[in-house]
Amino acid sequence: MNDTIHNFHIPVMGTGHSVDTPIRIAHLGITSVVSIIDDILLERLRKYYSQEYDLPFARISNKEEDGRAKRITAYLDMVQDIVDMKMEQVRALPFFEKNEKTRYFDLLPDTSTLKNAYHDLMAMSPGDIRDKFASELTQRMKPGAIDVNIMVKLDRISMDRYGKPLSEEFSDAKAALRGFARSKLESAMVFSAGINQSLYGYMTKYKDFYRNHEGEIKKKIIIKVSDFRSAMIQGRYMAKKGLEISEFRIESGLNCGGHAFASPGHLLPVLLQDFKEKRESLGSQFQPVIKKFYEKMGWEYPPDVDHHPEITVQGGIGNHGEVQRLEQCFGIDRTGWASPFLLVPEATPIDTPTRMKLMNTKDDSLYLSGASPLGVPFNNMKNTGSEKWTMDRYLSGKPGSSCPKGFLKSNTEFTEEPICTASTEYITQKLAQIDAEIEPGQAKQEAINKTLAKTCLCEHLANGALISLGIKKKKSAPQAICPGPNLSWFNRYYSLEEMVDQIYGRGKELLPESRPHMFAKEIQLYVDYFKRLIDDNLSNPRQHKMLDSFYDNMKVGLEYCRSLATNRPFKGENLASINEAIERQGKRLEETFKSFKQRISALQLQD
Repeated sequence: MNDTIHNFHIPVMGTGHSVDTPIRIAHLGITSVVSIIDDILLERLRKYYSQEYDLPFARISNKEEDGRAKRITAYLDMVQDIVDMKMEQVRALPFFEKNEKTRYFDLLPDTSTLKNAYHDLMAMSPGDIRDKFASELTQRMKPGAIDVNIMVKLDRISMDRYGKPLSEEFSDAKAALRGFARSKLESAMVFSAGINQSLYGYMTKYKDFYRNHEGEIKKKIIIKVSDFRSAMIQGRYMAKKGLEISEFRIESGLNCGGHAFASPGHLLPVLLQDFKEKRESLGSQFQPVIKKFYEKMGWEYPPDVDHHPEITVQGGIGNHGEVQRLEQCFGIDRTGWASPFLLVPEATPIDTPTRMKLMNTKDDSLYLSGASPLGVPFNNMKNTGSEKWTMDRYLSGKPGSSCPKGFLKSNTEFTEEPICTASTEYITQKLAQIDAEIEPGQAKQEAINKTLAKTCLCEHLANGALISLGIKKKKSAPQAICPGPNLSWFNRYYSLEEMVDQIYGRGKELLPESRPHMFAKEIQLYVDYFKRLIDDNLSNPRQHKMLDSFYDNMKVGLEYCRSLATNRPFKGENLASINEAIERQGKRLEETFKSFKQRISALQLQD
């Protein structure tokens, strides 16, 4: 492991909840991920932080040619400048005093060679040798990476000032990628939420995604994947273009925050075991193809490079015992911790009322909602400002949003040009259609509720950051937030030290022993989701085979988890809860599947 890298990262959290996290804590060596989909939010934050750090600021209009890419580049460059500034300030601090420099080393994992060197320094006697060693150690200090994220399916074609569509390179995702590619960052682009071959191909325009003469890649590629097959498909596609994937990031399909991309019943431990058994092929199959591309281009590929992508995991991890299970049982390189950092004010920008609600969440306060205009299940919290605003708009006779940003426009049910399903334009027409076509009763109310569940995530996910920084006032800025189910076990504000110590197994355990294992919780979430799938697809015979397959995959996963639970638990790891979940949720699974088959038979008899 690189001795300046932590064993964890902070993944992207919505558009706003990790948007300035690097400014807050990168100088302490912690890597985090910034969403760059909302250039409007980035521009507002660039103005704010330019004033805070006395940096020059010139507004970039959204009407300016290639303004979106320019805004993103300007924000990322500013973040890098601030992080560099803060890092130099930390390096300039003396050793042997309680300050941010000491804090930097204290936060590092105990396995870090840099931390071990720091302890050696602390034991040395004053003199020239110690001074020289202190200077060398200072130079080895580096900030955490400023990684960025693009949801690849959010690739709306932009319009010019006359309302005519621009060329494909000005689509939202490509403009965002261009903004990152032209920035001074030396970090990674995280691609999430599917595959976009056109976007991947667009990367070939920028040499920073390839190895330079020193063999280094300035802009690395991280892919979020759902399974090994997806990793191979995307890895091969990238390799044919000479692009190397530095990391495959596996996320629990349901035990996560934000949009939930559930697998077809494959539980996380089964997916991890598959990666463990086959991960060598990720390097051995891709590297020869990459070398051929370099040869075709007349470029030199460093002879001593042995390309092996890292494998990381995120979603529902709660303590060091679970981290050890992931590292030692499945060979995971690092873990991602998102939702718990929503309760670390030093790390994330969230308005106080929303943070207070997060502190008081119970298991039933966090739910898988239909709030996303994308039609993808969305992890949500009940009684948010966004939820209240959405209902108030409906009750006042003006349902939906004016759609000021439009990043999620994708529906053409009533229009030729895509519109957002959370917009007033769409909801008004959809409610009228429901009123005309569905008779009063339960089915009609369900259709209305489904329509009204959509909310303006583009605007509302950004508002918490703007309120917390004093840029917007709470009363005019409804707040949405997207924590994962795991947050219900964290119930107060935490210091950065407390949360990092929780990850590394240092200090007092923050969670009760009764908290179920991350794998046990995922089992329950998938059985819940299976019931939901059945209700949504019962009347569609073409989906019945999918439901059968989902059930079969769950059965395989439960048996694998049963064998996993026979291992000796790591300290703080509630391994026994996995068997409890298998018994309880396995029974629910069987009952649900039996009911599904009976309901199909009843429908067939009616026909």
